[in-house]
Amino acid sequence: MSNQKDPKDFLCDGERLDDLQRDGMYIIQNPKWFCFGMDAVLLSAYAKVKEGEKCLDLGCGNGIIPLLLSGRTKGSSFTGLELQKDIAEMAKRSVAYNEKEDKVHIVQGDIREATSIFEAASFGVVTSNPPYLNQSNGRVSEASHKAIARHETTAGLADFVQCASRLLKPKGSFFMVHRPSRLVDLCAAGRAFGLEPKELCFVSPKEGEIPNIMLVHMIKGGGPELRLLRPLYIYDEAGNYTEELRACYR
Repeated sequence: MSNQKDPKDFLCDGERLDDLQRDGMYIIQNPKWFCFGMDAVLLSAYAKVKEGEKCLDLGCGNGIIPLLLSGRTKGSSFTGLELQKDIAEMAKRSVAYNEKEDKVHIVQGDIREATSIFEAASFGVVTSNPPYLNQSNGRVSEASHKAIARHETTAGLADFVQCASRLLKPKGSFFMVHRPSRLVDLCAAGRAFGLEPKELCFVSPKEGEIPNIMLVHMIKGGGPELRLLRPLYIYDEAGNYTEELRACYR
C-alpha cells in the first residue's frame, strides 16, 4: 500500500484510523457506532478460503472480516454485505485507503434480499459475525447502530443461515461466530436450509471456564457428522494471551 495518502482525506467527524498490523492495512472506525472485537479476529483466523475462491461476509459492518481475509488467504475476491448505508460507506473508504478495490467489495443491502443482489450459488465461502441477541434477550431502546449490531432487530439467526445456503455453491463452506447458547438454534436452522454442521470450536476466557464464544463450520449438502475441535483459550494462568490466541492476530 502507498504511504502517500493523507488519512484526513478518508476520515469523517468522529472517526479514527486503526492499524490492523497485517500487510500494512488500516481500518476506519467510529467509536460512537461500534468497533470490531475479538470475535471478528477469531472468525477471520478460523475461516478457510482456498486459492481462487469467492467469499461473502454477511453483515460486514466496517469491513473488518473481508479486509483480514484478503490479507491472510488467497481467495480471488471478498465481498461484504452491510445493511446500514453510512457504515457501508465507511467500510468502502477503508477499502479505498488500503487500495484493495480490486479484491474487496462492499455492497449496501439487506441479507433478506441478498438473492436479488447476488447470483444464487455464486460463492465458495460465506462468513458471518451476526448480532448475538434476539429480541427477547435484553431491552432495545432504539434502532441505533450499536443496537442493530448487537440485537436481531432487522434479521434473525435463521435469516443469516438461509441467506448463506442460497448463495453458497454445492459443498461450499459457511463459517460463523456466535454464542454457545444459540448452538441448538444454529444447528436446527442449518439442517432446515441444507447446511450441515461439520466442525465446532468452543472458545473460553481461560482453561476450565465455561465457553462464551463458538466457531462453527457448516457445509452445504454435507454429510451428517460433527467434529469437535480442540477448545481455544483466550488467557493463560498468568492472564496473558495464549499462543493460540496470538496466532489469530498474526
